[in-house]
Amino acid sequence: MKKQEEVILVTGARKGIGRFLSEQYCEEGFRVVGCSRGDSDFSHPNYTHIIADVSDELSVKSLMKEIKKKLGRIDVLLNNAGVANMNHLLLTPISAVKKLFDTNTIGSFLVARESVKLMRKSGSGRIINFTTVAVPFNLEGEAVYASSKAAVESLTKVMAKELGDFQITVNCIGPSPIQTDLIRAVPEEKIKELVSRQAIKKLAQFEDVKNVTDFFMSHQSSMISGQTIYLGGVF
Repeated sequence: MKKQEEVILVTGARKGIGRFLSEQYCEEGFRVVGCSRGDSDFSHPNYTHIIADVSDELSVKSLMKEIKKKLGRIDVLLNNAGVANMNHLLLTPISAVKKLFDTNTIGSFLVARESVKLMRKSGSGRIINFTTVAVPFNLEGEAVYASSKAAVESLTKVMAKELGDFQITVNCIGPSPIQTDLIRAVPEEKIKELVSRQAIKKLAQFEDVKNVTDFFMSHQSSMISGQTIYLGGVF
């Protein structure tokens, strides 16, 4: 299949990693659908933006209906939408807990489940979920965030087993610290301390993320499923 015929859905596409991936894959000739809770100022002949809340089931189903109507298919899902919260356990309100799990875990589940319904019609597909190095680091101050993403990693492995018969692969990428809105509120010393734990002691770049999504998306990666790759030499 030619790139011009393949459809990539990017959640959380308005800014950060999602925005970068949307721009890059549009330039490469893919048809890209981006979604977020707000409108986007990104414009490209290959790009369609749809307002949707990934944590809301009706909103996600409406998103899929619009994609089916406009493009008829989904070949790749970049399940990027997410929120973070850095707080000591004793200072974390239940509202923050619900928001993190609603967006990071339930949102990833809902968009993946509904995307599969379109992927099955094509006979194959790629689902790429997003986690964080806060999971293997068991990062202090991010208990709820790390837990919500650990659930995404577990979901990835189970989905890989359940969807293998449909020729749909499910993998996960865990970016190390990268200059996005998710870390702007984190003290610089905390970021430096986190990076020092990595084998590769520097901030990641958007291009590093795309390198991994390219790998998972490749038609030659049909035997790669249920895997998580962390950036930065984290193990």
